[in-house]
Amino acid sequence: MIVLSHGRRPETAPLSVRVDRSDSDAPVIRVGGDLAYLTATPLRAEVDRVLQTGPASLVLDFAELTFIDSTGLGVIVHAWREGQREGVLLRLRSVPRFLTAILDMTGVTGLLARMVGAERSVATEPDDQPTATA
Repeated sequence: MIVLSHGRRPETAPLSVRVDRSDSDAPVIRVGGDLAYLTATPLRAEVDRVLQTGPASLVLDFAELTFIDSTGLGVIVHAWREGQREGVLLRLRSVPRFLTAILDMTGVTGLLARMVGAERSVATEPDDQPTATA
């Protein structure tokens, strides 16, 4: 059995997915809990639903994320790829350190920044927290 450094098993915190559509041009999907193999399907489905509405950008807010595995990382890449196809800018907000490290180690940070362009690789949300832009 795998136990994380904080003493619990992965995928024991239920995934929370909440959508804020108050700005129809930039809906925010707030992701909390464990984003992993057993929990990722609802987020992927919500990303697809939001992208179908044709917003200018989509914000994924990870302020409450506690764990991510390769399946969760795949959902982020899926959101970026589908956003590119639909002409929707993907922005990551409130990215925890552990997720930043994973994005960097796997090369996803470079992929997202490179494909959008250096001038748009980092943005600031209204709460003045730096965000990765994809």
